[in-house]
Amino acid sequence: MLIRRLALLLALICLPVSLIGCADVPQSPEAKAEAAAIDDPLEPTNRVIFDVNDFLDRLLIRPLTELYRFAVPDYMRDRVANILSNMGEPVIFANNLMQGRTDDAGTTSERFLINTTLGVAGVFDVATDWGMPKQDGDFGQTLSTWGIKGGPYLVLPLFGPSNFRDAIGLGADMGMSPWGYLAGIGGNGTENRLIFSEFAADGLTRRDQNLDGYDALRSGSLDFYAEMRSVYRQYRDKQLGTHESAQPTFEDYE
Repeated sequence: MLIRRLALLLALICLPVSLIGCADVPQSPEAKAEAAAIDDPLEPTNRVIFDVNDFLDRLLIRPLTELYRFAVPDYMRDRVANILSNMGEPVIFANNLMQGRTDDAGTTSERFLINTTLGVAGVFDVATDWGMPKQDGDFGQTLSTWGIKGGPYLVLPLFGPSNFRDAIGLGADMGMSPWGYLAGIGGNGTENRLIFSEFAADGLTRRDQNLDGYDALRSGSLDFYAEMRSVYRQYRDKQLGTHESAQPTFEDYE
């Protein structure tokens, strides 16, 4: 099951990369300088994938999110979000350790222990109420601390904005996810159902949390693709601590 998931992600990464030869090469020094600043050599392909993702969002994901909001009360949606967040703690813990952030790793392990037990498998975020805020940590971030640059901008089918380093990091985080080990307990049917359920629940939860901000960003953009590229990069830079964002993020539209 894990191999299938990583193979799928690898295919999604290779799809736009395989078309890099189709990208137009800037000729003038001014055009080369602008292209270097944007660092999006796959822009024609990225735009196609971005448009397909946006079409699927309008056609399917957003309507399903609205139905989810209508059918499931805020309280229950928060409980689902807490469970998904708690199941991500082991991945954060591993990345905290690989980044040498031992204090954050300790906080993350305590959070997972407390929320899994007293929080009833993560249904309730008891740890935050006890002064242990959620930490951040992903393998793309880990690679960054090891000195690996992000590389060109990349739009992944379904997953959206990324870059070469963070796409690899996403695959590594998927491989470390506890859901994969839980799925291995059952047969193939159990694995497939759990994979679909995890993907659907995580996607709906993320879309629900960003519903208003994403819509405002889309409606207020002359070039939605370029705006999303800028927002993603500024948000990611802020996460990595490379510099403070001067561009709008989703929170600014809510």
